[in-house]
Amino acid sequence: MQIRRVCRVLPLGGRVLPLGGMLLWGIATGAYGQLNLQPIDAQSWNVEHSAHLLSRAGFSGSPEQIQGLATLSPANAVALMVYGAKQRYEPPQFVHSGVFDEGLDPFPPSRPATTALAAEQGHALGIKVKPGGNRPMQPIVNKFFYWLRASRLETDRVAYWWANRMVSSPHPLVEKMALFWHGHFATNEDKVRDYRKMLQQVQLFQEQGLGSFRDLLISVARNPAMLVFLDAGVNTKDSPNENFAREIMELFTMGVGHYEEDDVREAARAFTGWSVRGLEFHFNEDAHDAGSKTFLGQQGNFDGVAIIDLILAHPATADFIAAKLYRYFVNQDLSPDDVGQLGNTLRELNYNIGAYMEVLFLSRDFYQPKNMGSRVKAPVELLVSTYRRLGLSEVPGVPDFNVVSGALGQRLMHPPTVAGWSHGRSWITPSLMFERANFALDVLFPDIGFVPPDRYPSFVHEVAQVQQRLRRGMSVSEATKPSGVETDEMAASNQLADRHEEFNTRLGSMRGWQMALERVIPIPRRPAQLNLARQVVDAGLTTPEEVVDHLARTFLSVSLDPATRTALTEFLVRELGTSDIVAAASFLETPLRKLLHQVLSLPEYQLG
Repeated sequence: MQIRRVCRVLPLGGRVLPLGGMLLWGIATGAYGQLNLQPIDAQSWNVEHSAHLLSRAGFSGSPEQIQGLATLSPANAVALMVYGAKQRYEPPQFVHSGVFDEGLDPFPPSRPATTALAAEQGHALGIKVKPGGNRPMQPIVNKFFYWLRASRLETDRVAYWWANRMVSSPHPLVEKMALFWHGHFATNEDKVRDYRKMLQQVQLFQEQGLGSFRDLLISVARNPAMLVFLDAGVNTKDSPNENFAREIMELFTMGVGHYEEDDVREAARAFTGWSVRGLEFHFNEDAHDAGSKTFLGQQGNFDGVAIIDLILAHPATADFIAAKLYRYFVNQDLSPDDVGQLGNTLRELNYNIGAYMEVLFLSRDFYQPKNMGSRVKAPVELLVSTYRRLGLSEVPGVPDFNVVSGALGQRLMHPPTVAGWSHGRSWITPSLMFERANFALDVLFPDIGFVPPDRYPSFVHEVAQVQQRLRRGMSVSEATKPSGVETDEMAASNQLADRHEEFNTRLGSMRGWQMALERVIPIPRRPAQLNLARQVVDAGLTTPEEVVDHLARTFLSVSLDPATRTALTEFLVRELGTSDIVAAASFLETPLRKLLHQVLSLPEYQLG
């Protein structure tokens, strides 16, 4: 594989950087032939290899961490990345805000379903319908919107907690593998609507992501977030739901073309009765179809676990999983022979993911030049690796991690479809390159106009407007009417409704936000604490060329070409007004930050 790079120093101007020529990813296609999975020999192990391992099996690291890994043997370096250090690491636990109330579970699918339930039984979400007065269901509607808002905000806090683990963990492969499984077994909080279930699923990936794929697959199949996301609650013997049965074969294990529609229907029967109670898997035997089923050519009274075992026994499954892992961690291009070889390796290891990753990371193939510095960083990887290379121990609150990762196309807990995210060149477009450059700018030069999105969500303008109108003394009907809508007839109608309506949805939305903001712990909003000038002085750098080389070693996975190196050096000299770094020590910081912004905006920085 050959990569041709169009490298330019991008002039700092405003909030975005003009690229001029877009990075060209000239990736050749075609079969590689058999992959060399033999271990790399100790004699060829070097700093470049350790940097590559730290980048792919983690989220990059400092030059000191890279050098430390290079002093180990290849086998010990890979074992450290896959299995962690002997010293016990206690990762930070998520601190709940206390937003969940028992009456919220099971949460109705919609506001109309909530008010219908309240009308039928006289209560919903743990709240009784008022016996009299106007809007007797208003407290229930308020509570419905409260949980939607609180769960969304708490999910954003879960994403910060997870990102902080990625930044600070001494065993980053645990988090990198959890990120892979999050895209593989993709569920979205927008449908699950319960941050607790999303958190539980992330923790499952962290705990089992490097273990047995069989155990992981069964755990995911019984995971409340997945069961809710794929409608398991309505999967009964009288009306089998095919969503999960189809996705477990098409997206999670075998891929398209290895099963028939009859297999989907029969598998759906086997998973009937699998449901959720609170945060626990629940098997409803009365809803389960215990009859004989024919699946993948086998016949029996199969339940869900038996179906999973039959799927794992199919040769397509090992090929599919092994190839997907290879494409994520090594290279996207594989020939059919390569896929078969990788599948055989995973089968021989009895689907042990950690052992399989050890084979990949130790293999000579992994360190081939075509596989080094050739992978486009996904958005979360870009953000986390930037923070790790900057030497930070936590994710800054400015810019907002969730907003930036979402703008770049990969917001945690919100994959776009059940198929997860695309990868590789899909992460790079002209507009996304602007967003990547502006992320670096906001880290190095925090936006003084920053508004915390978890305190002032941009999409609640109308809700905030309701509160402002009420504060001016308007009636609820007047305050909650859509902007720009006003007729005498409608005004009279609103006044009548204000006296007799069961509830007001817009009022409930506003009150739900208020209640959520009262209880959800705010995300800390401290910008990154950086001192680049001190780093340069402590490193004993005395020339602009040395400074540029230092930043290139620290932040880039590929080498700078001479023209780009020269242009960066000239940029620093212009910003300093001198080429004497020692003499400029008292005013180094801002020019260094501008220079680093240039480096982080380069096409080379998008590669890892």
